[in-house]
Parts: sequence; structure tokens; C-alpha cells
Amino acid sequence: MSAAAFAFSTIGLDHTTPPGHPERPERISAIADAFHGAGLEPPRIECTPADRGDLLRVHTPDHIDTIRKTCAEELPYPDPDTSMVKASWDAALIAAGGAIDSCWAVLSGKHSRVFSAMRPPGHHAEGDRAMGFCLFNNVAVAARWMQAEAGVKKVAILDWDVHHGNGTQHTFYDDDSVYYASLHQHPHFPGTGFPQERGLNKTNLNIQMAAGTGPDVWLDAITSQVLPEFERFDPDFLLISCGFDAHRLDPLSAQLLETETYAEMTRLVLPCANGRIVSLLEGGYSLEALGESSVAHFRALSE
Repeated sequence: MSAAAFAFSTIGLDHTTPPGHPERPERISAIADAFHGAGLEPPRIECTPADRGDLLRVHTPDHIDTIRKTCAEELPYPDPDTSMVKASWDAALIAAGGAIDSCWAVLSGKHSRVFSAMRPPGHHAEGDRAMGFCLFNNVAVAARWMQAEAGVKKVAILDWDVHHGNGTQHTFYDDDSVYYASLHQHPHFPGTGFPQERGLNKTNLNIQMAAGTGPDVWLDAITSQVLPEFERFDPDFLLISCGFDAHRLDPLSAQLLETETYAEMTRLVLPCANGRIVSLLEGGYSLEALGESSVAHFRALSE
């Protein structure tokens, strides 16, 4: 088994957004450039598009058809934050498919862990609609694929994007074969994710962070709340919805995490699921912080 691998596709650069939009192609360019600058040349995952069957485990047929039509005809979408061009369709399929390919690379024993730096992100996408820059829910698609096609029974999802992953929570809220845990700023977009929402057999955990919260509180939340819950759940695989937008430099949040915080959070969860981990890029809108934090995260993921 080789060291941790990296999933990346230049197709994600073709998913363009309007001028000034924070979820822009330069995000994944910044990660690739930061890896190069740090001398990181990890093995690369060969990414293939998700097919309709993969998407249908999470999304409705009408949603899939609407996204395809919206992209093909470059139509406006009801959520003005979530824009699409013709190339967005292929980018969304490769982001979801890359999540699946990353999981298979770990399950097959080819790589120890994988960081998938693909866009568009996914955790806000609901079963029947796109929102919050997300077209399809990549992490949910990957989890459902593992259960349907790879014999994985229990999946844990840790979401440390600064925004609550409403789509992921809703997908698995009544399914106790998937444990969803989210650390997120509150109040903040999308306005979901309350502590009393515990899901079926308490397999949903929301930890709200007030504006101005620093690294110690985030790290303690993982140590004292998330890890005991994951130990109780005993997952076969861990997926990380890896947003870097709780960084102190991020323009869309008011958290105070440092670059090294992402490495520390990563190290805390390495023992989970016997180390079978795939991390999927979500948010992160300061290009400097995004690149540096991705390097720190990947280095820790490779330990």
C-alpha cells in the first residue's frame, strides 16, 4: 500500500462562476500550486465521472435532470449563489465520481488515505435541489456507493466546514448506518444544524461555534465529543467534509483557526475506522489559507 494519494482534475477549472464569486476555479489552482511549492508530489487518483445510478442513491431524478438542463442551456438557477455554465455538468460529475474513486483506492488497498481536491463542493446539496455553491452531494454519493457496491456497512462523516452541511444531514438523518458529525459556526449560513437534532439512534451530532472561536475549542470538541461518538459507532470508513473556511483569514466566516489547526484536527481522527479515510474538499475562500491548510492537512493525512 502506498502513501496517501491526491485526487484532482483540471475539469474542475472549467466550472466558472461570475466575477467576484468566492467559489471560483482559482481555489483548486491554489491547492495544486501550494502542493508544488511545498514539494509534495503524491500519487494521483484516476478520476472518472459518477453515473446516473451513483447520483440516484442520493438525488431525485428531477434534480439530476434539472442540473443537466441548467448547465446545458446555461439557465439561471433558483438559488442565485449557485451558478452553472455548460462545463459545470462535467465538473460536478467528476467531483462526485472522484469521491467514489478515492474511496475505492482506499478500500482496494492501493492507497492508505486520499485527499480529493475537487469542485464544485457538495455538502449543501439536498436530494432535490442545489444550493450554497453545491450541485451534487459528493460525500453522500461516496458513502452510498460504498454501502451499495463495496460492502461497507457503517460510514462516519466528519464535517468541519464552517457552514453546516444541511444536505448531508438530511440525507442520513433517519439512517443509523451513517453517523454525521458537524462542527460549524452559528448563527451562519445555511441556518441549520442544532444540537438537539440527533438523528436515528443518535447518529447525528451538531456542534455550534460562536463567532470568534479559536483552535482550542475546535480541537476539544473533536476530542471530547466527536471521537467518543465515533468510537461508540465503530465505523468501517471515515469521510471528511473538509472545508478550510474556519481559518482566521477566510472572508466568509468569523472563526480563528490557524493553518496548523487543520493538521492537528486531522491527526486526531487518523485512528478512526482503522485509518480508512477519504477527505473531500468543501469550502475555503482565502486562496492563501486554502493552499497552506491543504498542505498541512495532507501532510497529516499521510502520517
